[in-house]
Amino acid sequence: MKYALPILCAAALVVAAGCDVEQTREAEMPEVDVDIETEPGQMPAYDVDWADVNVGTTTKTVTVPKLVVVTEEVEVEVPYIDVSMPGEDPGEYRERTITVEIELEGEAHELDIQQIYGTGERLIVVSRLEPTGQDLGDERIRVSDRVVVNTPDLDVRHYIIGDRPEGDWNTQYEFVSSRAEIEAELAEAQRIYSTPG
Repeated sequence: MKYALPILCAAALVVAAGCDVEQTREAEMPEVDVDIETEPGQMPAYDVDWADVNVGTTTKTVTVPKLVVVTEEVEVEVPYIDVSMPGEDPGEYRERTITVEIELEGEAHELDIQQIYGTGERLIVVSRLEPTGQDLGDERIRVSDRVVVNTPDLDVRHYIIGDRPEGDWNTQYEFVSSRAEIEAELAEAQRIYSTPG
């Protein structure tokens, strides 16, 4: 044990002194000579017609919610939109009812589909939810609006201008405080329906 410490110190000294590094040449970056002449380019311009749209009304028998637990069927006039896309076979279109529906408690509201916009792959539905001031007491009701469309199979995105009601269970709608929040998205689309009047 008495010789172990001096032997370990000597081994450490040999290891530390056994490596000697000398630089044999300087580093040098490659030389690059670039001489490029360009002329300004131009972005392509397009004149795009998204679709031909015919708007009218049709009579449908629909289920209208009166209370959460009670509904009845009535005949009502609903807007009807017939969209003809260029290059598409109208025979492959399908008629469907686009519905926006909100469950309310506390205060009654009016809900109206105001505009529908179209892009190449999507319908954008813009609705407005406004309080009426009528107290509902303990009652829960649903309000709704609908439009019938005949289109190719397109995704539907819903925006509702107004405050999300307390206790609303429906998460498929995006609530915005004003139209300005979605104006950029709507500017890229074609309006195919607007509330009459």
